[in-house]
Amino acid sequence: MRSLHDVPAPAKLNLFLHITGRRPDGYHLIESVFMLIDWQDRLHFELRAGGAVTREDLGGMRLPDDDLIVRAARALQAATGCSAGAHIGVEKSIPAQAGMGGGSSDAASTLLALNRLWNLHLPRPALEAIGLKLGADVPFFLRGRNAWVQGIGDIITPLEGAQKLPPQRFVVVKPEAGLDTKSIFSAPDLQRDSERATIAVFAAKHYDFGQNNLQPVAEKLCPDVKKAIDWLEAHGLHGRMTGSGSAVFAPMTQTVEIAGAPSGWISRVCHNLDAHPLAGWAKD
Repeated sequence: MRSLHDVPAPAKLNLFLHITGRRPDGYHLIESVFMLIDWQDRLHFELRAGGAVTREDLGGMRLPDDDLIVRAARALQAATGCSAGAHIGVEKSIPAQAGMGGGSSDAASTLLALNRLWNLHLPRPALEAIGLKLGADVPFFLRGRNAWVQGIGDIITPLEGAQKLPPQRFVVVKPEAGLDTKSIFSAPDLQRDSERATIAVFAAKHYDFGQNNLQPVAEKLCPDVKKAIDWLEAHGLHGRMTGSGSAVFAPMTQTVEIAGAPSGWISRVCHNLDAHPLAGWAKD
């Protein structure tokens, strides 16, 4: 029986996140840099006959019945007419409602793994078309490179050459409380008119550029976000929220002792990744 084990699904951080407008259909237009980090889930896939897709929690974290992993597998079946199935084991590490893209990353790794396990040989653009219907962040994880992201998350420009992100350590803190993305984007006081930036201006600063336009609203909805920022400041670190939160992060310019986070919080020192571990699993 064919299988794929220890398939990584890394998290991301938004180094900044600007809202530059809103489309008539309600979707927000963004500018952001998505950066991969070494905080990751691990997935295990076993081939099954008959087309059934089943999933098992291996890490002690309760999963919803129909999450993005299952939806990604079924979407790939529907797009290709594949009659094979799979049993998927999930070791979940990336916290939910954190703004770290855990669900989208799981979906992308599922598409890449099952494309291989089921011998479908779809090129990356075909997988991205399937992934975009699952979530705006899925194509980024399928591309597998740190990127300047625009539009509704569908315009992805890899950061290469002089714009490439230098190696860096980060403290990432996830407070106990989570945040609902829809609540933030529907807030009437959300700033939606940030000026457009350029990759060149960002690349001159990398880890000290822009802001997260979602953070002020998030702090009102979830006071733990501000508490986490203040906790980083108390350790001499300048933090900001990633994505729609509630996780926050800060670059580490020197060794800092970060023990003693409040009960229920998760804190971790992470390194950025130059490329997704599965970047070579699909052809362009």
